[in-house]
Amino acid sequence: MSRSVVRAAAVVMLVVIGLTGCATMEANPKTTVGALGGGAFGGLIAAAAGGGGAAIAGAVIGGALLGGAAGSDLDQRDRQLAAQAQQRALENAPTGAPVEWTNPDNGHRGTVTPVRTYESQGTYCREIQSDVTIDGKPERAYGTACRQPDGSWKMQG
Repeated sequence: MSRSVVRAAAVVMLVVIGLTGCATMEANPKTTVGALGGGAFGGLIAAAAGGGGAAIAGAVIGGALLGGAAGSDLDQRDRQLAAQAQQRALENAPTGAPVEWTNPDNGHRGTVTPVRTYESQGTYCREIQSDVTIDGKPERAYGTACRQPDGSWKMQG
């Protein structure tokens, strides 16, 4: 199976898990590890930077989206940059305005774009699109995060 097919399948599986929140990925453990590692790393970066609950949760969301989509293809700096872009997109970017990140050391780059902002039962939510380009190959993932009473963002499933 070609690498692009495997990557596309990983993105689809990641989106399904992100939206359902109740599946496992036994068939593709590398994607699972990437998603979990990316989420954990994003949260650690935000915590180390002194971010509060909202920053940490946003970084976990971004890290998980990008970590699962790219598997082991993103390095620590890529994940850090992606997590920071994710947080800026959730907190400050207008709908439709991409927040870009680029790692000058390896050329990996991406954007996080809020594609829809809405209110549901008094809670503000944002649908987001994460695009990553690794070695010239684009990957895309979607998810929805809603603001919690403490100011953090939580993926909806």
